[in-house]
Amino acid sequence: MMLFVNALSALDVSIWCPQRGLIGASYHVDVELEGPLGEDGMLFDFGEVKPWIKSRIDNSVDHTLLVPAKAHDISVNECPEGLRLQTRHPWSMELRAPRQAYTLLPWQQITPERLGDYLSTELSRRPPAQVEKIRVTLREESHEIGGYTYSHGLRRHKGNCQRIAHGHRSRLAIWHNGQRSEVLEAQWSQRLEDIYLIDQADLISEENDICHVGYESAQGRFSIRLPRERAEILPTPTTVEQIANWMAGEIASLHGGSVRVQAFEGIDKGAVATAWGDRMPT
Repeated sequence: MMLFVNALSALDVSIWCPQRGLIGASYHVDVELEGPLGEDGMLFDFGEVKPWIKSRIDNSVDHTLLVPAKAHDISVNECPEGLRLQTRHPWSMELRAPRQAYTLLPWQQITPERLGDYLSTELSRRPPAQVEKIRVTLREESHEIGGYTYSHGLRRHKGNCQRIAHGHRSRLAIWHNGQRSEVLEAQWSQRLEDIYLIDQADLISEENDICHVGYESAQGRFSIRLPRERAEILPTPTTVEQIANWMAGEIASLHGGSVRVQAFEGIDKGAVATAWGDRMPT
């Protein structure tokens, strides 16, 4: 017998991609469980499925940086913070963070299919009673028009969002003077594609076109160095509320009129912000 649960949870991570560099990713987590029926006529109580699987995913890959350790021009070494990741292709980055901020995978490239197989194997090692096999499928959310893929870290966060390189693949909707603007959505989706968002307060230096960001939080010390062209610096923490505020203010300043921004943080959650620009609308 097989049970299935679609969109049981959501997975938010950053991935080092040999073609694109640091990217934010979000996936629906679909699950299938196989095994014989018990005396109660059930394989596994649905009420227990979600917390059991979600807790194991949350405590493993979720909100980490997924690193294909066998990719070209990647090195991972121990450092005082925990592990140091260095990349050279497609662009250079150095990341220092506690070990739990990474998921190191012995592959040349990370794909949703391969990551789903990895989670299936990990969850199947010690399955609940009666469950013989667990299969995980990762599925991206469909974006009609606007969307952005960003990585960041939240120093003040009490949970795993304090990790300096975790990310999200998010929808984006923008209204200008009361009308949905596909043009603005396309422009901002392009501007924020595979971007790293920096809180100005965490910026240590900006020299030779390299941003050095660092902070200490409850989980340890974190730092990242990356090209300035791969980053956006915000005057506030990079929470989704402040991301929406920042975008709305920038758009209103550039185009005038009323602006409404609906910015998602991963799947099915986010913030809405409004702003008004004094200049003549364009």
